[in-house]
Amino acid sequence: MNLNYNEEQIMLREQIQKFCESEYDFYKREDIVKSDNDFDPNVWKLFAEQGWLSMPFSEQSGGFGFGPIELSILFEEFGKSLVIEPYLSTVVLSGTLLDRSTFSEKDDLIEKICSGNFHISLAYAEAGKNYDYLNPISNLDSKNILNGTKTLVLNGSNSEKLIVTCIKDNIFNLVILDSNTEGVAINSFSTVDGQSCSEISFENVQLDKSNFIGSGDQAVTLMNETINLATLCVSAEAVGCMESCYLKTLEYTKNREQFGQPISSFQVLQHRMVDMYIESELAKSLLIKAMLEVNNRSDEMYKHVSALKSYIGTSGKLSAKEAVQLHGGMGVSEEMMIGHYLKKMVSIDALFGNADFHLNQIGN
Repeated sequence: MNLNYNEEQIMLREQIQKFCESEYDFYKREDIVKSDNDFDPNVWKLFAEQGWLSMPFSEQSGGFGFGPIELSILFEEFGKSLVIEPYLSTVVLSGTLLDRSTFSEKDDLIEKICSGNFHISLAYAEAGKNYDYLNPISNLDSKNILNGTKTLVLNGSNSEKLIVTCIKDNIFNLVILDSNTEGVAINSFSTVDGQSCSEISFENVQLDKSNFIGSGDQAVTLMNETINLATLCVSAEAVGCMESCYLKTLEYTKNREQFGQPISSFQVLQHRMVDMYIESELAKSLLIKAMLEVNNRSDEMYKHVSALKSYIGTSGKLSAKEAVQLHGGMGVSEEMMIGHYLKKMVSIDALFGNADFHLNQIGN
């Protein structure tokens, strides 16, 4: 098993790092979060110009044909800078699902995504379903009339189209529709880490055969693979957060003095920072293994992603909490990144199944 990144992947990481340092520092992010917009359209256009919006799509669809390894690199660096742009919702959840489907209009939609002028969201989560996304309550009747409510739809209020999971005749289906279709109501809110989210209700929404992306086993496979890839991506994002938590805490403790000496010289604090370092490195190792398994489409890829996500949900949050505590009162200040890393880790744990959920998945 080759654990070394190739030259192209190393260059990609360096490109993202340089962009985040020059175009997306913490103050830029805070300006976006505090604005009336959910993200910066100019930054999104820069993503398109860099080619990042085209990365995971097949060359036949106009993309670069990059896979889980490159996406993991991207999200790891996004995690370090707490990037808030809706890459997960538009590109990973919706775009890759379309790319793997046989939907007749997918090439046109993917081209629009790559241009940076188009957003689309996957509406799959429902209240009370406990991550059971393959058995939705939302339903299509015999006349293809859709009724139901979806929650936690990432970037739902900014999307021109919605991909919706639903049941028809006890069979799982994926359908796509315009977000301004009659009968669609969108109620938006912000998550704890500042992302735009929506609850979307569908009341007697009339669809036809042209709205269907997939049905039955085909749709189930599309959803499973898409959610697994998205879980890998947010886990990579968490790994980036964990590394930054450790490095920023190490720097802070070297500069913060108590009793005439840096607090980094106190042995009890050194032990806590060593624990943070170990947790970060273990998470990196699990990420490398998981992304290789997904890249190779192995039979064990779901278990390895679950192992990573479960570890992230426990040790990731603990590492972020330690970082906050070692920063003292400054750790909970809105003016420092550390507290925002903890918020991001809490949000990531809740996405696509928390630590306990994925721990159970490993044994199934």
